[in-house]
Amino acid sequence: MLSLTKTVGFREASQMKTLETLIPDIYEVLDGLNSDKGIDISEELMEDFLYNMKDALEGWSTPHLQSKTIRMSNVGRPLRRVWYDMKDTDSGSSEKDMHPSNFIKFLYGHLLEQIAILLIKLSGHKVTAMQKEVEVDGIKGHMDCKIDGEVVDIKTASNFSFKKFSEGTLVDDDPFGYMAQLAGYEEAEGTEDGGFFAINKESGEICLFRPGNLSKPNIRTKINNIKESLEVDEPPAICYPPVPEGKKGNLRLATGCVYCPHKAKCWKDSNNGNGLRAFKYSNGVKYFTRVIATPKVMEIPL
Repeated sequence: MLSLTKTVGFREASQMKTLETLIPDIYEVLDGLNSDKGIDISEELMEDFLYNMKDALEGWSTPHLQSKTIRMSNVGRPLRRVWYDMKDTDSGSSEKDMHPSNFIKFLYGHLLEQIAILLIKLSGHKVTAMQKEVEVDGIKGHMDCKIDGEVVDIKTASNFSFKKFSEGTLVDDDPFGYMAQLAGYEEAEGTEDGGFFAINKESGEICLFRPGNLSKPNIRTKINNIKESLEVDEPPAICYPPVPEGKKGNLRLATGCVYCPHKAKCWKDSNNGNGLRAFKYSNGVKYFTRVIATPKVMEIPL
């Protein structure tokens, strides 16, 4: 059972920790629940956690209009996606036309991030600079935090996405631009050895992925490329080529395009000028850029 105590101060316990031991330190604390030891939570830490949960709830419940300003959170996205983000006047909200169930996912994503912060502090590691605003070449952003002096971005992930962090494949498969986002925060802070703290929303597993300097993009080059692309009226080249579906010549969107809000406009010339076609499979919707043989599942309107 969790207990409150005035004797355990999380600030005092975090003086000698380093990122190298973060994950085992958290598991060691949690292992106390397998015995009669339990977990001691100071009143200070409890109040801190409740405040952060309230802040997360307020942030989730506020509508997020699509900004036409480049932010650190989107500099790592493909150039064509950023071009449409900035130039597409039809999209007034980044959450436009979403099914209400998506907002439930957003909610527990916000709350899980605060649970991650709680676990990190409980394990005696020092958390600072939470939601600090930083800037590189005129591009601003808010970093999640620093842990033991290094920039750490906290991510909640599905089983599929969690493997990118636990196995390090994010370096080669990063459609949301997380690596550039981290590089930007580190450039602004003058640090270079941070990473991602990921929590698996389905299994509860956690991991720390520190990609190292060689794997991170040059953030200033990224920013310059974006600014140059926005000076012209035509969008950059497509982000990802379509991929074969089956053996009859059909082509569908690559995974990196599926969740893009601009996919219909971006691929308006597909299927001989008729635009994307969407078909509902048992494992989700697939979007086709070329249909030679009509899939034997329900077609849905876009």
